[in-house]
Amino acid sequence: MVVRTTRIDHEVMDNGGYTAAARLRVSDAEREPTIERLKDAYAEGRLDEDEFEMRMHLAMTAGTRAELVTVVADLGRPVPEHASAREMTTDVSGEDRMLAALAHGSGMVPLIIPPLVLMLLSGKRSEYVRRQAAEAVNFQLTLLLVTIVTFGLGAVVYVVAWVAALIAAVYALGGRHFRYPWTLRAIK
Repeated sequence: MVVRTTRIDHEVMDNGGYTAAARLRVSDAEREPTIERLKDAYAEGRLDEDEFEMRMHLAMTAGTRAELVTVVADLGRPVPEHASAREMTTDVSGEDRMLAALAHGSGMVPLIIPPLVLMLLSGKRSEYVRRQAAEAVNFQLTLLLVTIVTFGLGAVVYVVAWVAALIAAVYALGGRHFRYPWTLRAIK
């Protein structure tokens, strides 16, 4: 079988109508924007519960970028074709990476003050540091709320928080964005 290709807007399209990039396999990180878009559409009332569940299943089982785009194509705000490009930040300085890692690493001590100070001071000059410090602040706030609501029993969760903070610090040192799971995001 011969596949003919044509060049269109710097993308190669095969005779199936997909760009070469659209046929690439997707990672869990690339599924996240699609899942967020589906949640937004459900919250906005654009999808009923059955359709939301079906599309969530399709997004979770999608194998290629083209399949992900199809899941949200009629909802507006299309998913960026290269969603994983947002995960890596190549223009972040070593100092910014270190400060972001410090913001996350300060989660080893259950205090909200160190990441908050980093967000307020260093965040003015570096968007990367601000975003990572805000994520660390949100994580610390969530842990604090869980501890208060459970009358102190939630403090056991801090053991897991140490592992999460260490992983986040490693991501930040590598110049990658990190998002904690199950976190209330009060600060954006």
